[in-house]
Amino acid sequence: MQLTKFTHACIRFDDGDRSLVIDPGAFSEVEAALDGADAVLITHEHADHIDTDKVRAALERDSRLRLWAPASVAKNFAELGEQVTTAEPGQAFDAAGFGVRTFGGQHAVIHPAIPVISNVGYLIGDAVYHPGDSFFVPPVPIEVLFAPLHAPWSKTSEVIDFVVSVRAPKVTGLHDSLLTSTGLNMVRTLVGQFGGQHGSEFVALAPGETIDA
Repeated sequence: MQLTKFTHACIRFDDGDRSLVIDPGAFSEVEAALDGADAVLITHEHADHIDTDKVRAALERDSRLRLWAPASVAKNFAELGEQVTTAEPGQAFDAAGFGVRTFGGQHAVIHPAIPVISNVGYLIGDAVYHPGDSFFVPPVPIEVLFAPLHAPWSKTSEVIDFVVSVRAPKVTGLHDSLLTSTGLNMVRTLVGQFGGQHGSEFVALAPGETIDA
């Protein structure tokens, strides 16, 4: 299985003739990520995690394409019927031949004055975890963790604690497009340093780069 990182929070999984995309948002190369995709998973409703117009256009172009998303997102695609399924924490399902398990339930707190929204983290093939905008730690082993490196709802010490808690053998970053190159290198170094002390190797991926899982 190959994992390709796109800008910010978007990841594509390819395995033979199957492909799945998580969080093709407004900061990402959505058309490239969705090209030929069979399934799309959305963690939550924020625009940096779903470009609604482009995802809708992809679904309308290809009736085989399927979308899983929290209810707050799925309701916006109701006219597409069976192409769209509501995702909730605690589920296990098949998406384009990939085994998917769901975790979490809530977006991290941005500010007490901002209401908390739903967020679903996805574990693909019992191996690769995309938490969305959350530091929820699944109670199962993780092989590859995509860790959110920077957000209005986090600080670097929390990112480090999340990586240490998950203890995945391989870690790479996402949710990083708001950082300058200097800031990104600093966060990657700190996460790699402290995660490495607990057996987690940090692999830096630029947009468009691919790793095997």
